[in-house]
Amino acid sequence: MTPVARSLNILLVADEGAGVEVLKDLVDGPHRIAGVLASPPEGDRPASAPWRFAQKLGLPTIPARSVKDPAFAATIAGLGVDLLLNVHSLYILRREVVEAPRIGSYNLHPGPLPRYAGLNAPSWAIYRGEAEHGVTVHRMEPGVDTGPIAYQERFPIGPEDTGLTVSLRCTRAGLGLLRRLVEDAAAGPGAIPERRQDPSAFEYFGPETPQGGAIRWSAPARSVLDLVRAADFGPYPSPWGTPRAALRGQAVAVPRASRLEGSADAPPGTATAVDRSGACVACGDGGRVLLPRLHVDGRDVAAVDILRPGDRLDDGAPAPGRRPTPQPERTRG
Repeated sequence: MTPVARSLNILLVADEGAGVEVLKDLVDGPHRIAGVLASPPEGDRPASAPWRFAQKLGLPTIPARSVKDPAFAATIAGLGVDLLLNVHSLYILRREVVEAPRIGSYNLHPGPLPRYAGLNAPSWAIYRGEAEHGVTVHRMEPGVDTGPIAYQERFPIGPEDTGLTVSLRCTRAGLGLLRRLVEDAAAGPGAIPERRQDPSAFEYFGPETPQGGAIRWSAPARSVLDLVRAADFGPYPSPWGTPRAALRGQAVAVPRASRLEGSADAPPGTATAVDRSGACVACGDGGRVLLPRLHVDGRDVAAVDILRPGDRLDDGAPAPGRRPTPQPERTRG
C-alpha cells in the first residue's frame, strides 16, 4: 500500500541567496514552516537575506547561532519539528539539535560528497581542473558534511564557468533535491534513500585560499586561468578574494582572465601584446592568458591603461591572513 503523504513541520537553517530560494520554495508548498534560523543584524552588520525575507513573510525568526546550544533541542521538540533543513549555514549544529527533529536533519552541500566536503567546494573543483561537479543532500550526523547521502546530482563544468556560475548551478540543482527530500519525507521516513559515504574518498577543504590567492606566472596557463575563474564571483564578493600579481612592486588584482590560443616566446608574466581587448600575458608552459582589466589601489582599470608590451607582471604575495597551501594534484578532465 502506498503511504499517505502528510503535512510536515519544517525548520529551516539558512544563509546566503540559496537560503532565500529554498524558503520561497517551501512557502509555495503544502508544508508548515516552524521557523527560520538565520543571521540577525548585529552592530554595523545587516541581517542576512534569509532573515530579512522570513520577517517580510511574517515567519518566526531565530538567530542561527542557536544551533550551537544543546538546549535548543528542547525548543525543536516543543515546536513539533519533523524535518530540519540546513542550507549554506556555517554554524556547526550540536548533536542534540541534529537528533531533535522527528524525521531527521538534512544538509544541502554544494559539492559531490565525499570528494568535496567543507568550504568553497565549487571554487576548489574549478581550481583543481575538474570536468564535473555536483550537489548533495545528506542526513546530518555530528561532524562536518558526514552522514549518509540521500540525493546527489552531478553536472559538467565548462571552460567558461566561474565560482559564481557553478555555485548557482548547485543551488538550482539543490532545490530539486530538497523537493524530493520533502516529498519522500511526507510519504514516510522509510522513503528517504540512504547511502553511506566512503570514508576513504572523503576530502575536506577549509577556509584557506590556494596559493594564498597569489598568481604564479611560472605555472601552466590552465592553472593561472583556473585560479582566476575559481575566485570569480563578480559582481558579488568572492570568498577567496581576487587573485593577485605585482607590477613594478605594486600589488594588482586580476578579476577576470581567458585562455588564448597559440604560444608565447617570452618569460612568464610578460605582457606580449596589449590592446583595448586586454593584455596577453605569457605563462610557464608557453601558453597565454588574456587579462581585460585589473584592480589597482581599489580601482577597476583597463589593462591597456597600465600595461605596455614587454612589461613584466611578477608573482603576487599571499594575502594577509590567507594561509598559502600547496597546489593540489590536478584532476584531468
